[in-house]
This record gives sequence, structure tokens and C-alpha cells, in this order.
Amino acid sequence: MRQIGIAIAILLLLCGNIYAYQLHIYDNPNDDGARLVIRWEKLPPAELQSLNPETYLLERSNNPDSGFERVNDISRNDTTYRIVDSGLKPEKKYYYRLTYSDSLTTWHSTVAGPISPVENWYNTARTNILIGILIAGLLVALFIYRGRQGKSLYLRPIAGLLAVDEAIGRATEMGKPILYSAGRGGMARPATIASMNILSSVVEKVATYGTPIIFPNNDPVVTAVAQEVTREGYTKAGHPDAYNPENVYFVTDSQFGYAAAVDGVMMRERPATNLFFGTFEAESLILAETGNSIGAIQIAGTDSSIQMAFFMVACDYVLIGEELFAASGYLSKDPQVIGSLKGSDVSKVIIIAILILGTILAILNQAWFVNLFSTV
Repeated sequence: MRQIGIAIAILLLLCGNIYAYQLHIYDNPNDDGARLVIRWEKLPPAELQSLNPETYLLERSNNPDSGFERVNDISRNDTTYRIVDSGLKPEKKYYYRLTYSDSLTTWHSTVAGPISPVENWYNTARTNILIGILIAGLLVALFIYRGRQGKSLYLRPIAGLLAVDEAIGRATEMGKPILYSAGRGGMARPATIASMNILSSVVEKVATYGTPIIFPNNDPVVTAVAQEVTREGYTKAGHPDAYNPENVYFVTDSQFGYAAAVDGVMMRERPATNLFFGTFEAESLILAETGNSIGAIQIAGTDSSIQMAFFMVACDYVLIGEELFAASGYLSKDPQVIGSLKGSDVSKVIIIAILILGTILAILNQAWFVNLFSTV
């Protein structure tokens, strides 16, 4: 009989271990290896049914026997049964347990672990973004290829860019210089880079006509780049000797000091054409008003929607939005640039069509289409 009693006790002990309260830990997918997901079963556990505690403590350690620290409080009313522990180190082993303690009772769940978070090199939730990038890239490559094959690529006429040739011709006929300004942006600004591309096309034309171009600068790095672009433009036009490095110079990095200097150039040199392409701030209206007062034809483009409004008041033509970044392709007729413009335009048409279709399907409660574009 004693042996039977021992067997029953061992069986009860084994059954108690089988049904002991456990946590379930697994790696958080599609992350940088700094998170683990902890799931728990319905609370309270069998051992605490009589007490039915309101709150439990989730603890973490690198050792299964000691060193457990608080991670978060777990409410028995939390029906998500899930929490994400962040700020972890990849490949490091972690152990977790659930704890309840009061003045009379201390309870710990079975220790779960070890488990280590894993760095994922590819986020499968963003496969839709990869597909979109590939489609846009293929469209750009297709139109660049067509352009290089000599196929005609239609671009919508932009009044401000069509007027550049007219403005250069006007300055040539009047025997006056052209003033060019890239504003106050550094070379890291996209608008400044676009301005340098436009400058290249403008310089080739003025070099052909023999019209001087004056380019005062607010940034010494932009000055160096502008000098090289101008020299290259004169060389491409076949007039390298006509390049005058003194016409492209640094003035000051002071905002209103620069505005005053450019205004002074306008009043002394009386340019027939002013070209403002780049990043402009509060000096935009000062420059444009001064140019307007001397009767110069003015064409402007900026990435600042606030300053664009001032240019619209005082300039003859203004490039709106992305027209500034498309200008170099319009002026240079480079098939590679035009092809990239066409590819990006077609991509935008596709995006607009998807937005319209998604809106209609969402109204009809067809969430499956919207879920295709989720990145979570």
C-alpha cells in the first residue's frame, strides 16, 4: 500500500507540472532584434483562484534562478493576453515569469525561456513597398530607354520654362547682363541641386549669345560648385575663354546682408533678366520687388510654398511645386532626365488611381484592398 501511495503522489506531482501556469515567449517578427512577444493564459491561475488578484508582475532575467526585474504590470482584465518587451539585445538569452505577491502569499509562474530576439534582414510586412519601388524603377528605366532610342517623350509645356529663352534673348537684345540667384540654401538642399542643373542649361545659352551672367552667392560651397558649373557650360558652348570667374562670387552668409548686396547689384548693373531658382526665405520679396522696380523680366522657382506666394506677386513667371525639379530636363532635353520625369509622372498617375479605387472600396466596406497597402 505504501508503494501505491508513493506512485499516486508522484502522479499528482507530474500532473501538477503539466498543468502549471506558463508564459509563451517568441521573437517579434520583422524587427531589429530588440523585441520579444510575451503571451499569457487567462488569469487568475488555478493556485490563485480564491484570491483572484487584480494585478500581476511580469519579470525578466538573464538567469533562470535569480536576478528577475520588473518589465510591466499585467491586469487580469487584459484580454489581449499579449505584451511586447522592447529595448533588448539581439542573440542575448532572456527568461520570463509572472509573479504575484502580497503580505501572505507569493506566487511565481513557471520560468519561460531561454529565448533570444533575432534581427530580421527583411521586413515581410513591407513587401508591398518593395513591389511599388520595383514598378516605379522599371517605369523610369523604360522611359529612359525609349528616350535614348530617340522616341518622342511628351512633356507638358511650362510657361516659366518656355520663357527662359525669351528672357535670355531679351537681355541679349538690350545688351544687359542676366542676374542669377540660388537663394540661401546649401548644397545639401534639393532645391539648390536643382538650381545648379538649371544654371548649367542657362549658361550654355548665354555663352552662345555672348550675354554676361552675374551670380552672387550666399554660401561658399555653392559658390565653388556654381563656378565649376558655369565654366563647364561655357566650355560646352564652345566659348571657354568667355568665362569670367569674377561674375560668380561669394557675398556673405548673412540673410539680409545677401539681400542688400544682390539689390545693390541690380541697381548698379540694371540686368534685363533676373532668374531666382533655389531656396529662398524672407529675402524673396525684397529681391523680387527690387527687380520689378528696374523693369527686369523675372522668373522664379522655390521649394518653399510660403515664399512662392511672394514671388507670384512680383515676378513674371513662377515655377510651382515640382516644376523646379523638372526644369533641368525641360531645358537640357536630356533623354535620361526626361525619361525619369516621365517614369515618375506615370507612377503618380498609378498612385492616384489606387487612391481613388481604395476610397471607393473602403466606402463599400471592402477592407481587403486597403489591407494590401498596410505596412504593419
